[in-house]
Amino acid sequence: MFIRLWQIIAPYKLLLPLCFGVFIAADDQTVVVTLLPDMMADLRVGVSELDRASWVITGYLIGYTAAMPLMGRISDRTGYRRAFLLALGVFTLGSILVALSPDIPRLLYDGAPELNWLVGTRVFQAIGGGAMIPISIAAAGELVGGKHRAIAYGMIGASAEAGGVFGPLWGGGITTWLSWEWAFWLNIPLTALAAIWIMTNPPGRRNAVRVDVPTSVVFAAALTLLTIGLVRIGEPDALMAISLLLAVGMVALLAFMNNRSSDPLFPKQLFRLPSFNHSNLTHFLVGTVLIIGMVAVPLMAASVFGKSPLEGGLQLLRMTFAIGIGALVGGYVTQRFGPRIPAMTGLVVTTAGFMLLSTWTVEIAEPMLTIHLALTGLGLGLLVSPIAETALRGVQDDQRGAASALLSVSRVVGMTAGLATMTALGTVQFQQLVADVPAFSLDPEVQQQILDSATEAGVTVFTRFYLYGAVLSALALVPAWFMTREKSFN
Repeated sequence: MFIRLWQIIAPYKLLLPLCFGVFIAADDQTVVVTLLPDMMADLRVGVSELDRASWVITGYLIGYTAAMPLMGRISDRTGYRRAFLLALGVFTLGSILVALSPDIPRLLYDGAPELNWLVGTRVFQAIGGGAMIPISIAAAGELVGGKHRAIAYGMIGASAEAGGVFGPLWGGGITTWLSWEWAFWLNIPLTALAAIWIMTNPPGRRNAVRVDVPTSVVFAAALTLLTIGLVRIGEPDALMAISLLLAVGMVALLAFMNNRSSDPLFPKQLFRLPSFNHSNLTHFLVGTVLIIGMVAVPLMAASVFGKSPLEGGLQLLRMTFAIGIGALVGGYVTQRFGPRIPAMTGLVVTTAGFMLLSTWTVEIAEPMLTIHLALTGLGLGLLVSPIAETALRGVQDDQRGAASALLSVSRVVGMTAGLATMTALGTVQFQQLVADVPAFSLDPEVQQQILDSATEAGVTVFTRFYLYGAVLSALALVPAWFMTREKSFN
């Protein structure tokens, strides 16, 4: 039995330290979902200031995304092991700074805790965390043979989703027994273990490519400006218009610099591959859908159902655990039958899952709650391997890191755009729904009516989000169909 088990694991053993690092980074992407209420209290951010508080998540997504192309190219140049160690180092230092962020104003200028310091340190931490997934995806193409590659991509995706599963639970447990800062202090021994483990791997192939730092800076600026503009979409103003116009200008400058470069940050050959382009569009839409579920489910649990952070994390667990299972199943099906079956099935199942979530009321209970969330997660998980397989098919070895980074960027840009739009529209819609409701009444019956109205407004806002997720998931069927037209996969 053990011999047979080892034969199954052996082709993927070199991926295990990479998967562990991906798990840690993904955990910190979602842990803040259940830490956020305590963070807001410590940093004196009101419950009504969700648009400000959301920058703790949005900032991480910006740093997470901005680092991907640069670190992907560094991986192509230095080999995956060195790039992975660099990413771990940045992530560890960022974790320390996040834990210290409430005290930084006092230490520097005797000031009170500020949200901006938390956001800034989260961005820095995410630069290291965001690099681990594209480095690992690129390394999989080097460390695992062609016939095992689809399952390898599924393993990396499952590790990321397992981190997403564990993050809200970890955050809920931390806030129950310790202060939220410990969620970041405890990263230090984990990243140390990951660094020691990755040193047992071969260093990886090094390629004579140039790392285009100026273009990566312009990319980060374009992403930041786009996010600032999208955050204001619920209440259009001059800041939104200026940010979006500057973002368009930065994208034009990015294209110009990339085209003029002799060794561009975004290799031009990649965009001549139809399957790569369609995979990225599909991944963008999937990222937008994913963030709706990841944020709306625990927030709805806390604000509508009155759950604790730990209970909200356990509710989200139904979806995120199913994503990990779906990623492994999707890898196996892709290896056996090609990417079309798991890709199209995954999107249909995801669409059905979000349609079911959009029917929720305050009376939703088990087992339907678990069935709806698990179905949604299973559909999302099935998509991990077919998207990676189709995107990286035909990519040259010295561009695999850049291609993996771009693929990851597509998803996280979708997540960033989805989160920014969701928080902006959600705040406006909620305010519109409760505009005629008084803030407080001394009459117990009237006060109960006020609470009921607020709860009803919350249900309306969240179920609208789920309906948006279903529509976006259905739209993704179009690029996914073109993405999987070629049937010959090795």
